[in-house]
Amino acid sequence: MKDDVEKPIRLTQHAKQQLSYRGTTEEEVKDTIRTCKWEPAELNRMECRKNLRYDKNWNDKHYRTKQVQPIFVEEENEIVVVTVYTYYF
Repeated sequence: MKDDVEKPIRLTQHAKQQLSYRGTTEEEVKDTIRTCKWEPAELNRMECRKNLRYDKNWNDKHYRTKQVQPIFVEEENEIVVVTVYTYYF
């Protein structure tokens, strides 16, 4: 998490397409970026992760936790999310 997380967060078209495919929402992605510690990722990108209480079925299997992991770039005037990963456990 950084002090300048008040910058607007924009999801690329690819990232938006991944939301429903991976079972997460734009609000969860933005909350993760605004509240979790940022770590370096490949290709000069950043990432962060947040575990959320899930306690539902996903693809016919029950999971208690969903982890949201956005991959993003911090630009001068905005944060651009390039993709989103979601893990269930």
